Amino acid sequence: MSDLILFWHRRDLRISDNIGLTAARQRSRRVVGVFCLDPNILRRDDVAPARVTYMLGSLQELQRSYVKVGSQLLVLQADPRQAIVTLATALTAKAVFWNWDVEPYARERDRAVLEVLHQAGISAQTSWDQLMHPPDEIRTGAGDPYTVYSPFWRNWYSKLKAEPALTLQDAIGLTDEEQTTARLAGVTELPTAKELGFVWSHSLLLEPGETAARERLEEFCHRAIFEYREQRNFPAEVGTSHLSAALKFGVIGVRTVWAATVAALEQSRSEETEANIQTWRQELAWREFYQHVMYFFPSLAEGAYRKPFQSFPWENNADRFQAWCEGKTGYPIVDAAMRQMNESAWMHNRCRMIVASFLTKDLIIDPRMGEKYFMQRLYDGDLSANNGGWQWSASSGMDPKPLRIFNPASQSKKFDAEAEYIRHWLPELRGVDTPDLVMGTISPLERERCGYPAPIVDHNQQQRLFKQHYQEQKA
Repeated sequence: MSDLILFWHRRDLRISDNIGLTAARQRSRRVVGVFCLDPNILRRDDVAPARVTYMLGSLQELQRSYVKVGSQLLVLQADPRQAIVTLATALTAKAVFWNWDVEPYARERDRAVLEVLHQAGISAQTSWDQLMHPPDEIRTGAGDPYTVYSPFWRNWYSKLKAEPALTLQDAIGLTDEEQTTARLAGVTELPTAKELGFVWSHSLLLEPGETAARERLEEFCHRAIFEYREQRNFPAEVGTSHLSAALKFGVIGVRTVWAATVAALEQSRSEETEANIQTWRQELAWREFYQHVMYFFPSLAEGAYRKPFQSFPWENNADRFQAWCEGKTGYPIVDAAMRQMNESAWMHNRCRMIVASFLTKDLIIDPRMGEKYFMQRLYDGDLSANNGGWQWSASSGMDPKPLRIFNPASQSKKFDAEAEYIRHWLPELRGVDTPDLVMGTISPLERERCGYPAPIVDHNQQQRLFKQHYQEQKA
């Protein structure tokens, strides 16, 4: 019988276009998947119930996919630094394969697993899968990592892009005896979110699993991608791909996504549509840029990159922060966005920038507080992308324009001119005149009638105060 290979899934919950899994299948037909529900992650205080729900739904489909090709996906619920080697030893597996991650905890965990596998005499093979180009492949002429997006994009885009990896086929799973051994070694049934202590009773923007992600990619590349450059900025429109959670958990491969853009370009009939496709490709590169900088600068996970913000005098007013969290700031576009996230576990990207700017530049609250709240709510919450977006909005990150401040009224006027988005998420304001909704000039009497709060701060005043603090830090 062929050697048994365990493939450890983490952020690659699929059997197609999975570089590490393809390598495992090339080594042996006896490939069995493993997923470890890691208490070091699940017990953190920034885990969103909706995100766990999406992950578990994707794992359910992944289990079905393995059965269809003749194998199994095993589930462990323990610290992988012990559980992976325990299972591999019990099953006398010849090797454990997996794909690398960029996050600080994942890298420390993987080093520990490599060490215990080595001590047990079990080989390990690792690959890069979640990125089109591994971090060491994209560097400056001097060999340094990039800290500015534009030159990163030019280098990243110039590189040849790989084709999607082969789909797992014709595998062999565990025997009945081995399945009994696996259970004794800790393999368990896939739990529900509620059994793990998480409750999410609403629907998700994208159904879990590879099938839904592929269908969504096809739909997006058939229509919305050709108008993406403009439509992506209007939160009332379905102008974005909605694939962020799928990419976060790897239920769709990034090479598959890139191949879809190549196919879309072949269908393009104008420079304008080509420019729209290119704009979406640049967003894929932004995703990789943030993952690269997290890999090279892991301290980003703990705080600001720019020195003036490492000791910035954030006010951190608890009442204002709570009002922001609940969507009760008195600024309609801000509150609509926060309500969208609280109720749907997702927020439009334009609105993420608006509310992040408001928290940091208007309320003068530490962006790490907002970053954590996002992770507690978003079903697509990803450390690298979330951190990168917050540091960009707070001007504390790798950004050549450090003092970009969004005016909520002008953002509403430009991107929600008819207040469709605001009315949808703030139903108590549906009867208010559109100009007042857009500009936030709702009278005190009208606010009282609607049960909507007065603005908790004055934007212009807070903008001046923020700039003053910033200049003092630079001095």
